[in-house]
Amino acid sequence: MTSPRHIAVNDIGKTNAKLALVDLDKLTEVAVVTRPNVVQAGPPWPHYDVDGHWSFLLEALAKFHSDYRVDAISVITHGACAALLAPDGSLAAPILDYEHEYPSGIIAAYDAIKPDFAQTGSPRMPGGLNIGAQLHYQITTEPTLRDRTAQIVTYLQFWGHCLTGVSATDVTSLGCHWVLWNPHTGTFSDLPGALGILDKIAPVRAPSDILGPLLPEIAEATGLAPNTPVCVGLHDSNASLYPHVFSRNEPACAVSTGTWVIAMSLTGDKAAVVPPLDPTRDTLINVNARGEAVPSARFMGGREYEIVQNGQPYKPTQQETAAVLQRSLMLLPSVETGTGPFQGQTLHWNGIEPPIGSGERSVALSFYLALMTGTCLDLINGKGAIIVEGPFARNAEFLRMLKAITGRSVCESEAATGTSIGAALLFSRLDQRPAVFGQAEMAEPDQDFSNYAERWKAAVQLRT
Repeated sequence: MTSPRHIAVNDIGKTNAKLALVDLDKLTEVAVVTRPNVVQAGPPWPHYDVDGHWSFLLEALAKFHSDYRVDAISVITHGACAALLAPDGSLAAPILDYEHEYPSGIIAAYDAIKPDFAQTGSPRMPGGLNIGAQLHYQITTEPTLRDRTAQIVTYLQFWGHCLTGVSATDVTSLGCHWVLWNPHTGTFSDLPGALGILDKIAPVRAPSDILGPLLPEIAEATGLAPNTPVCVGLHDSNASLYPHVFSRNEPACAVSTGTWVIAMSLTGDKAAVVPPLDPTRDTLINVNARGEAVPSARFMGGREYEIVQNGQPYKPTQQETAAVLQRSLMLLPSVETGTGPFQGQTLHWNGIEPPIGSGERSVALSFYLALMTGTCLDLINGKGAIIVEGPFARNAEFLRMLKAITGRSVCESEAATGTSIGAALLFSRLDQRPAVFGQAEMAEPDQDFSNYAERWKAAVQLRT
């Protein structure tokens, strides 16, 4: 059977909703459109603009099909989200924003039933970053919600359900800091039973399974063929990892960048033991598309970039980069204090804080993000080449400093949206998946970068 060529990838992130069209033959993106992911205030709680995203998706699908032809659809989303469906398939409640904070009494009640990190590989995170905490909050504050809910689906399969009418969950979403999954056994944790929702969770499917063809009304609205297949899909960071899961037999690391920077370790050995992880430093176990445990660490790098730049990014000159190196102008952790490897520590400038919109501020920030990423890679005992996906793959200062702090090969993905390539590859056969995913390797940085990295680590150590 011939694989479809043009794959539309619906990518709902925390910051933006995107639709990308991937040419599977060339492993390139033909087109990408985006819209901001603006949180609605409520009631009953802050929630995502599902209706706005849906209108955007249908309009973009129609445009892509008219301009290029759409042969199939894949879906990826951020991992901190689930949808509760009523018996008629509609939402039983608005989809909760994971940054909503809960009352202390509800937090304490959840902590009392939450399984240990040893079982789930999911650290306790603020707000609703643990889906277990979200679901507990929702059914606690809306007493009738559990009974009104017929099925619980992972966020990406909510969009698949909208397209096909078929409900499912996938292991990469269940296995990313949800606390609902045991990555060591490949089964549900104790939490779904404690919440009384085990029988409501939709069937677990493999990411590459075909969820179904388009619903007739969706085909009519977009002009796509009624038999257009929609696959189950996978968690966005796992989409970055996906090409390397099947193409590499040696140790490597993938770094997915966006609102979150997530470092993931591929051991190249299916029988490898997960190294000891420290949940207080935002390490965790993800689950890849084959259901295997993936040691991971993360911080909100994209969010930190936006905060520090304050809407005024600047492309620095070589002279400004050299000045930051020579003066040891440093940004020390953390910008976002509730997540990442240095939780509880506050932002500090080593040297006079450069003005917003300046080249020196941009350089120091890029170095900080790289050094935080290097810390994450150390925490998961990462080995081998480092492949950077997403917007930071186009940041030369970030890449050079990452190479300096790790001393390892650093490759930048050539795709504008690396996750979309991985999601599109769900439609390729195993024998068609690329042996080498398109990358460009960074040149060796000079000694000034390595010296700066050592000074940064020493400065961080003094503050801990």
